[in-house]
Amino acid sequence: MARIAPEMTLRARELRNNATQAERMIWLRISCFRPRFTRQLVVGRFIVDLACREAKLAIEFDGSQHIDSDYDGRRTAFLESLGWRVIRFWNFDVLDNPDGVAEAILASVSDLCEPTHPQTLPSREGRRRRGR
Repeated sequence: MARIAPEMTLRARELRNNATQAERMIWLRISCFRPRFTRQLVVGRFIVDLACREAKLAIEFDGSQHIDSDYDGRRTAFLESLGWRVIRFWNFDVLDNPDGVAEAILASVSDLCEPTHPQTLPSREGRRRRGR
């Protein structure tokens, strides 16, 4: 796998730290599910808003600047050439119905791989603290 250009890593980190309201709303709803999701994933020369690597599902949240965008078409074609499935949601749809959008995303993941389910993190019971 090719190394990611440092400027792409920095840009992805910046986008993660300054997520849109739509991205934050969906992340809060699906981050506890498995398979895991990743925010601002660099794929080639593009950055995907939200992705499930195991399902090869790219989720894009679009504002009005994306209407009839040639750039979005090129990005979708590139990702699909690598075997990714791309789904898009308008930001206003996410803000109006975040639970419905999260459900649609999880249904898409379920179609592409094993069904998702919330999975708690392993318990730390039984571990002793150092210094005791």
